[in-house]
Amino acid sequence: MIFETIITSMSSQGDMHVAPFGIQRCDGMVIISPYKPSLTLSNILASQQAVLSLSDDVRVFAAALTNRQAWTLLPTEKVVGFRLANCLAHEELTLLKVEDDALRPQLFMQVQHREQHQAFAGFNRAQAAVIELAVLVSRLNRLPKEKVQAERQYLQIAIDKTAGERELQAWGWLIDKIETHYALMAGENIA
Repeated sequence: MIFETIITSMSSQGDMHVAPFGIQRCDGMVIISPYKPSLTLSNILASQQAVLSLSDDVRVFAAALTNRQAWTLLPTEKVVGFRLANCLAHEELTLLKVEDDALRPQLFMQVQHREQHQAFAGFNRAQAAVIELAVLVSRLNRLPKEKVQAERQYLQIAIDKTAGERELQAWGWLIDKIETHYALMAGENIA
């Protein structure tokens, strides 16, 4: 099972990187499998730590993929790093082992500290649709355009029926990213 989270990691220069990540859990550990190359991978290998935040604000997922800022960060307690200020819960992680792979190594992370901040009210269909579109956006260079467009059309139904203001904003950011990506691939002039 894959859980959609936000991972914050820090470079050796102290720069924070915020990225949506599907993680797995196994035997009390968090497994992160970033593609090569990625800032998250480089940062975790260098610092040996990361922070996992759980959020129901889908703007964070969309913003991280579209170079926008939709979050505030707070310092963590047990590892050197930051968590989302407005998150439901967070976990502070240290790297235990790496199983290397040419495409997606697995990083096995041990939970050093866990904290619950807010109750989870549940996702509505629009939030789930934004998360699904965010996954597609994170793979625009790997997926056929037809697949992205077909899934986008299907997910639009949930947006039209159940989206609130935050979901509409996040959806718009992701749609802009998709349209810009395909326009650049087609060699169109983007104003």
